[in-house]
Amino acid sequence: MKHVRLWMFAAILSLCGLTITSCSNDDDETNTPSWTNKTLHCTLPTYLVKGDKIALISPSYFTPMENVEKTSEVLRRWGFEPVVGPNVGKIDAGKYAGTVEERLSDIRWALNDPSIKAIICNRGGYGAIQLINQLQINEFSKNPKWLVGFSDVTTLHEMESCAGVMSIHGTMSSFLAAGGRDTTSTLMRDLLMGFVPRYEVPTHPYNRIGKAQGTLVGGNLMTFAPVVGSAVDATSFNDIILFIEEVGESMHNIDRQVNMLMMTGALSRCRGVILGDFLSCPQDLGYESVEAMLSQYFSRYNIPVLCGLPAGHDDVNLPLVMGAPVTLDVRADGGTLTFDIAGQQREIRTAGVMAKSTSLVQRMRKAGKRE
Repeated sequence: MKHVRLWMFAAILSLCGLTITSCSNDDDETNTPSWTNKTLHCTLPTYLVKGDKIALISPSYFTPMENVEKTSEVLRRWGFEPVVGPNVGKIDAGKYAGTVEERLSDIRWALNDPSIKAIICNRGGYGAIQLINQLQINEFSKNPKWLVGFSDVTTLHEMESCAGVMSIHGTMSSFLAAGGRDTTSTLMRDLLMGFVPRYEVPTHPYNRIGKAQGTLVGGNLMTFAPVVGSAVDATSFNDIILFIEEVGESMHNIDRQVNMLMMTGALSRCRGVILGDFLSCPQDLGYESVEAMLSQYFSRYNIPVLCGLPAGHDDVNLPLVMGAPVTLDVRADGGTLTFDIAGQQREIRTAGVMAKSTSLVQRMRKAGKRE
């Protein structure tokens, strides 16, 4: 009887032009997902060596060519060979970095060229979601390589994870153009070369003690929440460690998206949660912080929660390996995030990582929240 009800439900959705979807890491020729939730296993791309090519592309908002040229100088100083996407520098509708077709062409060029070993996105903002239905998941897995970015690039991290390839949630050209000498930038550079950070994070009042292992997924909440239930939903896998950060969103909007994650079962598939930066999020509800608000939801699950990891839109944006197997250990005296991947491990005490202060207006502009 249960199978009959499921069949009838699927038939009704089909008549309405809808389908039931969940994520799959099968190397399909289409983006059609399977019905079965599985554990996500991702390939570690090859670490870079001096002389390797790094592509610079703009999948979302427009970035001034001055930033791209300065980033190219930084990459050359690091010993790499920057190659700029053919359509970088174009602008469409006043904000996009070219038309959908132009942005799509650049990401395909970077993914398909085997001589390119990594891809750094120039800026976030908005627009990457427009590329998803145009791309096939297996385009990310044919030549596995590092994809670097954050904010709107979270959409591409989701797709790369579902393709079974690890990627780096890290800084972009709009920030590297400042010189690339800050800790955020140098840690990202070192990670590309095989020096893997192990983060020691100070204690936080809304931490939840515990230890868990799983696959790291997530990123910017307003960017990965819209793809929940789609073919590129990395939260549909079992045994995940969910990372969340946000900028410029009200507490009630963050609350809405987290409730959606609960209703879709994403939180029940979590083995742990990591809360990054919540920058300039208006307190339009009676909570002292976003962490205070979200703790009431996470308390329903018997999972560890680590708050205060400096990753996201603030001045310090520590690189994270998305799709990597990780160990999350939250204790009374703080927490540790370990990436269980090949490479030379380096302990990073996040309390000691400092950065030059950037104005809130500049950070919001780079995030695409303000022009």
